[in-house]
Amino acid sequence: MAGRIEDFALIGDMQTAALVCRDGTVDWLCLPRFDSHAIFAGLLGTEDHGFWRLGPAHAADVEPPTAARRTYRGDSLILESEWDTPRGTVRVTDFMPPRDGAPQLIRIVEGVSGRVPMRSALRMRFSYGRVVPWVHKHDGRTVAVAGPDSVWFDTAAETYGKSLTTYADFTVAPGDRIAFTISWEPSHKEPPALPEPEQSLVATEDFWREWVEHCTYHGPYREAVIRSLITLKALTYAPTGGIVAAPTTSLPEDVGGVRNWDYRYTWLRDAAITLSSLLRTGYRDEARAWREWLLRAVAGDPENLQIMYGIAGERELGEAELDWLPGYENSAPVRVGNGAAHQLQLDVYGEVTEALHLAHMTGLARSDYASLLQLKLIRYLEDHWDQPDEGIWEVRGPRRHFVHSKVMAWVAVDRTIKLIESGDADGPLERWRELRDDIHRDVCEKGYDKERNTFTQSYGSKELDASLLLIPQMGFLPPDDKRVIGTIEAIQRELSTPDGFILRYPTEGEHEGVDGLPGDEGAFLACSFWMADDLAMIGRVDEARKLFEKLLALRNDLGLLAEEWDPRLKRQVGNFPQAFSHVPLIDTALRLTASGAYGG
Repeated sequence: MAGRIEDFALIGDMQTAALVCRDGTVDWLCLPRFDSHAIFAGLLGTEDHGFWRLGPAHAADVEPPTAARRTYRGDSLILESEWDTPRGTVRVTDFMPPRDGAPQLIRIVEGVSGRVPMRSALRMRFSYGRVVPWVHKHDGRTVAVAGPDSVWFDTAAETYGKSLTTYADFTVAPGDRIAFTISWEPSHKEPPALPEPEQSLVATEDFWREWVEHCTYHGPYREAVIRSLITLKALTYAPTGGIVAAPTTSLPEDVGGVRNWDYRYTWLRDAAITLSSLLRTGYRDEARAWREWLLRAVAGDPENLQIMYGIAGERELGEAELDWLPGYENSAPVRVGNGAAHQLQLDVYGEVTEALHLAHMTGLARSDYASLLQLKLIRYLEDHWDQPDEGIWEVRGPRRHFVHSKVMAWVAVDRTIKLIESGDADGPLERWRELRDDIHRDVCEKGYDKERNTFTQSYGSKELDASLLLIPQMGFLPPDDKRVIGTIEAIQRELSTPDGFILRYPTEGEHEGVDGLPGDEGAFLACSFWMADDLAMIGRVDEARKLFEKLLALRNDLGLLAEEWDPRLKRQVGNFPQAFSHVPLIDTALRLTASGAYGG
């Protein structure tokens, strides 16, 4: 069985990513792209569905030993794991070099002390663990072939096959370095070039060092911010600039439950807020690439904006269930594709417009098409802002008039008015000012509960929703407005877990089924960061700092966060690592640094 979600490390090449567990097992890798079929799917099943373990040799009837220490090498995505054994200490360095040719996963074993027996066990299974490839030798190299895919395995160690698995047994002493590499290539093409592991390691370290040097944040939370930025960069598909929400599918929000979704796509909402964080920390090239991705993705049909697209801008993301995979800790079904792609979520128009506005305000070179897109989105909202939708959380229950959706529609109109006022676009200024006022009035009249002094999840409802925390952050109302303060305090009372983290919305008891799904979920980490932001905005900065530092303590030992925190199991849940958790971490760090609200 795969380890806990927080037991995994991320490595990647900005086109795909692998998860490496503490025991040296790669349990998840899709090749050649984030959204390709997995060749290691043990994360969502068993070892029969594919894995690659590299670590100290152990008896077959005992659990493989876990690393005593692991860390990323400096500010990079190069993972170093060390095992202390009765016979000595050994280090394994795992990384995926930024791609120049075939995608590669490289693992270098290094003896530190003593003489340590080691074993590599490589079990490739294509199509998410369903297909056993044909493994054979070709010019002294091991290659696994199935249909359109081939994976080449290269090492100086002697290998042998047993039980449809490729093994290597060897011993390392101080100074020994033995490399293992897998490379993907379409099966109809010539073999990929022989890997050069040591040169690739140097080049990968140079790449990350140079990239991190562009960061403009130098505050007290720099370590957490840098690690989050590196994670966001790793989730960016370099050829197009699209940003995946996470590199995994079907890691459960409720362990053992059905809340399991495929996040290997580009959500406009997630990508837009990611762009915001990158711009504010000095990464203009990534922001420019995302804007170009957006313009291509929505080209030809901007009025019918999808909430998500494929990483190259694909529109069709049909959802299917992989019934041969039992799911992570028996959390079934395992899903690929995402049926929410064609939901109506009006808030997306606001997030996209806000991102384009920020790009414009921070001096990103003007794009006439971006301005034209913004105007087209508002013309769509003129006729549709007052419709019910599925909302930010993609509920699979009935559509509602979600307050957050209306607020973000207001944001879209407001930012477009500012664009016109700056002289960089033309539009019906007075008409859209009236539209902005109409939306604002509608929200304040229908989405606000006067008796409880709080905004509500949707018009006419009594439920709360953590997305309401974005009202002051988006400038819909000032932080000192009594309705804003009342909403913050109501969410603290009604949506807080015992340890102070924030749920998205109620799912238990009388509220069961509000999202059309059985079961519960953990505290949504983005919402908890939003709470820290709001507390700082209303002057409760010490409380904000304490909450932020509690959230930082939830990160795993490598600084990574999943989507949620289960307060009962005391563990991370949901797809991992999650862009929608790391982006608000950066935002809150910037806000607290600006306010001086940090410890000594």
